[in-house]
Amino acid sequence: MKTRRGNLYPAAGAPITTSRKRAKRSFSRNNFFNVLPDDIVLSILVRVSSTAESPADFIAALLTCRRFNDLGLNRLVLLKASAETFAVKAEKWSAFAHRFLQRCSDAGNVEASYTLGMIQFYCFQNRRNGAALMAKAAIRSHAPALYSLAIIQFNGSGGSKNVKDLIGGVTLCARAAFLGHIDALRELGHCLKDGYGIGKNITEGQRFLLEANARELAAICSNRSPDKVIKSGDRLNNLHPFLRGANAAVTCAQLISDFGFSLPSPKSHPSNRFLTGWFGNRVPDPLLRICSYGGCGRPETRMHEFRRCSVCGVMNYCSRGCQARDWTMGHNKNCRPSVRVGNVNGVGR
Repeated sequence: MKTRRGNLYPAAGAPITTSRKRAKRSFSRNNFFNVLPDDIVLSILVRVSSTAESPADFIAALLTCRRFNDLGLNRLVLLKASAETFAVKAEKWSAFAHRFLQRCSDAGNVEASYTLGMIQFYCFQNRRNGAALMAKAAIRSHAPALYSLAIIQFNGSGGSKNVKDLIGGVTLCARAAFLGHIDALRELGHCLKDGYGIGKNITEGQRFLLEANARELAAICSNRSPDKVIKSGDRLNNLHPFLRGANAAVTCAQLISDFGFSLPSPKSHPSNRFLTGWFGNRVPDPLLRICSYGGCGRPETRMHEFRRCSVCGVMNYCSRGCQARDWTMGHNKNCRPSVRVGNVNGVGR
């Protein structure tokens, strides 16, 4: 057997002999990876990008070899990349990260369009471009994008208080709720109960609140993401008994945590984690507030844009969904009534 001390490794600077050329050609012929069709390599890279749990997973694959690096930027690979592939940290933001997200968005990746849209809209205050990117994802039935646009319409984000579009917000929220987005279901339920942007219908509002609780509980029991869509046949058939029967009318107006369920902290979308890191490391306008739910990160775009908890008067929320999640995550233990004038049944409008 020849080793590094053998003739297979001649001294540095030695001329390439015929035997060395023959050995190099033999290695190329026996390297089966190089003869794999591009379609097979692309399918491998699509699998890697769609299951990546962090940007490092995808980048490590691209650095494996030159062929992976060349085919890794193929349109099909970028189209199928998962949301976590774009989970860049705020302190790591760069022109390269922006170009990569834009390239993925141009390839038709809805997660990239939504993530870049949120960053543009809130971090760089490029309202028009950010809203357009989120709309690009919403057109392709991306539930978080639809819900985020609904929040923008409800709050009039990026404009004055007079530019609120309540009907548009309810329409977008209804579309996200149809796709199974829990926060959208809860927001739509409260809109119906309060007659906010839509005709008042307490019965239908309670039904949507019940649906939100049912989906949340089903997600916890199956260890799935709360925003995963539950098929219509599975909605209420296999849920905990307390969501059915005589107590359903009472249950639908409550959160699951109020009944003794210990809810795990939901994992925020990469775009929300970016906002949290961005505004956590930068001093925002002292007159503007950040949503009090730690997993949101949305800032106000004008003074008094967000709604305040009408019980304690301390916490501020961009939406009902963030209020409900923050209540579950611990605000229910810290909220203390204060003497305030106005609505006492939730977040003031």
